[in-house]
Amino acid sequence: MEQPKGVDWTVIILTCQYKDSVQVFQRELELRQKREQIPPRTLLLAVEDPETRVGSGGATLNALLVAAEHLSARAGFTVVTSDVLHSAWILILHMGRDFPFDDCGRAFTCLPVENPQAPVEAVVCNLDCLLDIMSHRLGPGSPPGVWVCSTDMLLSVPPNPGISWDGFRGARVIALPGSTVYARNHGVYLTDSQGFVLDIYYQGTEAEIQRCARPDGRVPLVSGVAFFSVEMAEHLLATHVSPPLDACTYMGLDSGARPVQELQLLGAGSSVVSCLLEGPVQLGPGSVLQHCHLRGPIQIGAGCFVSGLDMAQSEALHGLELHDLVLRGHHVRLHGTPSRAFTLVGRLDSWERQPTGTYLNMSWSEFFQKTGIQDWDLWDPDTPPAERCLLSARLFPVLHPSRALGPRDMLWMLDPLENGGEALRAWRASWRLSWEQLQPCLDRAATLASRRDLFFRQALRKARHVLEARQDLSLRPLIQAAVHEGCPGPLLATLDQVAADAGDPGVAARALACVADVLGCMAEGQGGLRSGPAANPEWMRPFSYLECGDLAGGVEALAQERDKWLSRPALLVRAARHYEGAGQILIRQAVMSAQHFVSTEPVELPAPGQWVVAECPARVDFSGGWSDTPPLAYELGGAVLGLAVRVDGRRPIGARARRILEPELWLALGPQQDQMAMKIVCRSLDDLQDYCQPHAPGALLKVAFICAGIVDVRSKLSLSEQLLRTFGGGFELHTWSELPHGSGLGTSSILAGAALAALQRAAGRAVGTEALIHAVLHLEQVLTTGGGWQDQVGGLIPGIKVGRSRAQLPLKVEVEEITVPEGFVQKLNDHLLLVYTGKTRLARNLLQDVLRSWYARLPAVVQNAHSLVRQTEKCAEAFRQGSLPLLGQCLTSYWEQKKLMAPGCEPLAVRRMMDILAPHVHGQSLAGAGGGGFLYLLTKEPQQKAALEAMLAKTEGLGNYSVHLVEVDTQGLSLQLLKSETST
Repeated sequence: MEQPKGVDWTVIILTCQYKDSVQVFQRELELRQKREQIPPRTLLLAVEDPETRVGSGGATLNALLVAAEHLSARAGFTVVTSDVLHSAWILILHMGRDFPFDDCGRAFTCLPVENPQAPVEAVVCNLDCLLDIMSHRLGPGSPPGVWVCSTDMLLSVPPNPGISWDGFRGARVIALPGSTVYARNHGVYLTDSQGFVLDIYYQGTEAEIQRCARPDGRVPLVSGVAFFSVEMAEHLLATHVSPPLDACTYMGLDSGARPVQELQLLGAGSSVVSCLLEGPVQLGPGSVLQHCHLRGPIQIGAGCFVSGLDMAQSEALHGLELHDLVLRGHHVRLHGTPSRAFTLVGRLDSWERQPTGTYLNMSWSEFFQKTGIQDWDLWDPDTPPAERCLLSARLFPVLHPSRALGPRDMLWMLDPLENGGEALRAWRASWRLSWEQLQPCLDRAATLASRRDLFFRQALRKARHVLEARQDLSLRPLIQAAVHEGCPGPLLATLDQVAADAGDPGVAARALACVADVLGCMAEGQGGLRSGPAANPEWMRPFSYLECGDLAGGVEALAQERDKWLSRPALLVRAARHYEGAGQILIRQAVMSAQHFVSTEPVELPAPGQWVVAECPARVDFSGGWSDTPPLAYELGGAVLGLAVRVDGRRPIGARARRILEPELWLALGPQQDQMAMKIVCRSLDDLQDYCQPHAPGALLKVAFICAGIVDVRSKLSLSEQLLRTFGGGFELHTWSELPHGSGLGTSSILAGAALAALQRAAGRAVGTEALIHAVLHLEQVLTTGGGWQDQVGGLIPGIKVGRSRAQLPLKVEVEEITVPEGFVQKLNDHLLLVYTGKTRLARNLLQDVLRSWYARLPAVVQNAHSLVRQTEKCAEAFRQGSLPLLGQCLTSYWEQKKLMAPGCEPLAVRRMMDILAPHVHGQSLAGAGGGGFLYLLTKEPQQKAALEAMLAKTEGLGNYSVHLVEVDTQGLSLQLLKSETST
């Protein structure tokens, strides 16, 4: 489902409890703006939450004052004015209370969530989920005003919550339905029958909760989300000058107002997030593993939370099995010096200030007896009994006089008798802090940087696994993240290594395509289009390695050349093109495996001068196109339904060949069999050397001689020596197509098939249609045009058929002819028309874009590719039923699939033409890759050529269009020998 339009926030504010956190969290907000999670026009502010509050209302007042001050300054005012609120959508996000299980608070607690649709891959925090919910679910439709959202909660909201905003003025809170049992440890609203809030109960009594119950037995839970209209926001803003509320703002504190402190601590949830695990690591039920890089064997039992440990601390967990414990590593800064500290607590320990607390899930007295620790180790003698609790206990070593600290400095407490009291002596010798004392020392910038570093280490492993395991997961978001955060180097090195080590050309080609994506991303949208030529002489050395099969050498040479092209966007884009060109080399090598299925049989050699004429129909694709295109054809597996068709009663594509006495190759191309517009004579092998340059004159004809085995361009023998030795002379080859260039009807591939068939027969060999299909695949790789197999299947094999290739190499195409009801072919002929749009398609650029999207495994493209294959089977069934309406539906959905596969393949003029024709057809689509060429359509009424011509003639601005009759060809490729003629 398409995501609704989000709120274009004017200001987003994140309130932070600690001064040293403001700059850190400001950077985090700006990073999300770079990742396109926050609109670029939005003003982002991380602000200190003055330490004390009258609940979250004070934090809201302070944040609103900051927003009003910035907006007033932006509008040119010299004092704060509430007028700026009237056209502003403000979102205030409260970091809230300390969270013992994440140094960066609940807002930045990472969740076990991935968003495949995100443009940039990153660890998903609670803040990201809340931003999405506020921007796309709760916020849309609201008038200007102030939204306030706590980040303490994990919120889940339906896609369309159905909030009515008609004429709303006032304050509104968002409540979520919950059970009375859940409400015991939560907040719940007491409302009247109209939904007005009468009271709020936090951890209320059974009676209070029951008073809040609705008729369905559910209660409205406090979600932490509220909205203030502009009028209410103005009233709230006005209180910032009234004591004692002035103490809730930075202005009040700067004026000397005395704060009121509030202290609350919360518990934890459970999950496994952003970890890199090596070897056997077992995790028990209900446990959490977060931000850890561990090497097993490690066994963590039930009910544990382990966070912030790296490889250096893994060994401390070997041989232990933790249960109901919280073990965490922390980045701290002591008197300006960075360090690490480790804390260990029990899952069931209470963080409340009470004299009957616990530690490591046991009473203090039991803990003292077990470990030998005394209360004077933890608290000063003058500490009142009521204050002697877990929060104030100096349990956690932060500095040892002779060595670095590790988890063992806390884990010894689980088995204190293991080393004869040495661990207790080391613990007492350490400088220790309580959790209250440790909190101000936490280095949140280092914590976030460490998490980011771990994420990229894990991401590099993921990238390698995705490529080597051939998974249909997109690495594009990861690439965006690596580039945005300034560390593309390690990713490039990983991709190089995957490509060099790959034994599969498909894996290597995808890795090189990912390198191209990295380079394109580094250009940041500058430097020109990604699609373009890739034959700069500087890149020929690495290409030559790849051409001769030296994959490791080629990848190394590519990387060496790449380093010279990183200085500016234009060079980055050109380097990206050449990496895609390198990938094309590997694709060609994979597709050339189709040569395994090419074979010929010797037949009588025609006499010199005797023409062999091959004629072919065009083809129309009804479903599945693009799935036949390498690498999709052998990575996904392809299925295309196509029709062999005559256009205006003619078979428009053909070739003829004959032997001549001169040891030369005479080539001719033309629009018709008897009209040759270009003639070329090849007298030496040098004349054939441009066979792999598709736009060179006669390149297709030259490569046909090479692929037919008539000429070997690498032979030491001259061209004339080769021809005389084997055939006693040379050859003459003519090809023609009556269709316009870029027609979309498969002309070039069918023409290649006709040329090969005529040449092979003229050389005394017969080639079957199945072998010819694979021979054309091979020829197009040698020609370097790439391309799939649907064109030659469609034009060389008669009638209606489905071609299929499996997800494997060598690439083999199998064809099934579709049987239709009696008389249906004629019915189809009466309703099928071709309209030449007057627009020439540019399929090569479309091909580059599609391959780039496929190699990136963009989710929409992968899903669409699978849909193309499935739709082909549905289309085949519609033919078997002989249903024109069903076939029309297939065409319509097929065109939508093509547009998803290759955005931009529908020119505006074509869209206009299709709109005009839509009421009169069952369905329509552009032929082939789209972008222009022929439009084919199934008319609702039979024999509508004249009617459509009259209809289009009345429409201005359609250009040089024409309407053509089309009929199913039941013959396919035809080959005949004419009588001998004298060489000319």
